[in-house]
Amino acid sequence: MMSSNTASPPHLDMTDSASPSADMIKTAADPVAAGGHMMSADDPDNPQNWPLYRKLYASAVAFAFTWVVALGITSYTAGISGVVARFDVTMQTAILGLSLNLLGIAFAPIITPHLSERFGRQAVYLISLPTFSLFILGASFSRSFAALAVCRFFAGFFGGPCLILIEGTFADVWSANTTVMYYSFLALASFVGAACGPLIGGFVVAYGGWRWTQWIVLILALGVYLFGIAQPETYPREIQRRRAKRNGIPLKLMDAQSGVTLQDMSIVTLLVPMKMLVTEPIVIALSLEVGFIFAVTFQWFIAIPVVFESTYKFTVQQAGIAFSAAILGALLSTAMSTIIDIIVRNWCRRHHDGTVPEEYRMLPAMIGGPLVMTSLFWIGWTASPSIHYLSPIFGTAISSISYLFDAYPPRGTLSALTAAASFRLILAAIIPLVIIQMITNLTGGWTYSTFGFISAALIPIPWIIYKFGARLRAASRYNPQMPGGMMKSILGRDEEMQMQEAQMQGMDTGM
Repeated sequence: MMSSNTASPPHLDMTDSASPSADMIKTAADPVAAGGHMMSADDPDNPQNWPLYRKLYASAVAFAFTWVVALGITSYTAGISGVVARFDVTMQTAILGLSLNLLGIAFAPIITPHLSERFGRQAVYLISLPTFSLFILGASFSRSFAALAVCRFFAGFFGGPCLILIEGTFADVWSANTTVMYYSFLALASFVGAACGPLIGGFVVAYGGWRWTQWIVLILALGVYLFGIAQPETYPREIQRRRAKRNGIPLKLMDAQSGVTLQDMSIVTLLVPMKMLVTEPIVIALSLEVGFIFAVTFQWFIAIPVVFESTYKFTVQQAGIAFSAAILGALLSTAMSTIIDIIVRNWCRRHHDGTVPEEYRMLPAMIGGPLVMTSLFWIGWTASPSIHYLSPIFGTAISSISYLFDAYPPRGTLSALTAAASFRLILAAIIPLVIIQMITNLTGGWTYSTFGFISAALIPIPWIIYKFGARLRAASRYNPQMPGGMMKSILGRDEEMQMQEAQMQGMDTGM
């Protein structure tokens, strides 16, 4: 069987005038030196050794791609009343245009690792966004709600990898010492993009109808694509493959950690994540917490226009402007996470020889949990004509403070991250479908009080993990420190045996 990650000796690229250095040859030819994923710290091709302008450009492109796909999720909500009128469907049915888009994105954590392992990040970015744009175009010209729903789903499915790849791009380019900072900025891209959706959509709908919520995304996606078309490849694995091919050097990399055969891949990013969601305490707890935050965040895009238009008689533009507070919340969260990271690192430098314990990454979540609970009660009981509308808006801003990625230990396995990411997107797709009925039947005060009580029950999670997380990780069968490497840490004993059997049977993916 030919591994998809082993390059046969290609021809020497005679247009490359520079001969390969000894370090390059060692890294390309020696799988131990290459590490399958890492590059030598003194390797000039290592993205972390690039000039600052190139690192900033690669990061800006990833940010822009993420921003425009996130904007495409929520801009639809600004025109949802127009969808109801045009296709003669109920509001709940029209909300499917948002929920199906999120469900399409839920597949991205499952498939994106396999694509980037084999083709690099650059190719996935540059194929994902145009395909996303084609389905956005299809949605804009839909003549039936069924066609609109299908196009919205596939726009999410093909645009989703951009939302996932930004994490890997930032990790490729920036040092691990800046982990909290770059996780904050990648969260900022998603949340600012989502908040800009109804903000921008509110103005275009007023002048051009609901179809402009899709056309404006298409226009912005084209601009972003032109900006990012020169994006460099950042994934060390793909950089080594291209360098080996260019210099005519045989290259053997370690097998992709996401698996080699179809059965391998389904185990790593489908079966194991499902198992972890019901057997692994840390994954269960953090998936519930992060999933709840995502669900609450995305229900605002349905609830706020309804509440503000009915209670305060807002126009669609004014309801969109309300989401400027969510942008403020995302900016505050970035600043907060960065400040906490600097304080913690300075403290650890004095008391832990500069090493930051894994559980210290829970600190933003420990602070954010009570704020989320407070904001839910706040907006639930102040959205009335007797209290100025800015009060619930700023409550929404607080709930938008992002700590989702900081709450996850950075060395969590690929399977754990996949489980949490897909789970939160599924919850985010479900809650908007029922939020209008909840507000109608329970009133806004009790709807958000219910969310507040759930949030209160989740507050202890980061505190418990802060206290007992190291012990739970040490006892886990998926502990990445266990002998046998990351693949063994991801797979249980039964799954590992299945993979070995599959490899013996020659189940090649052909990728």
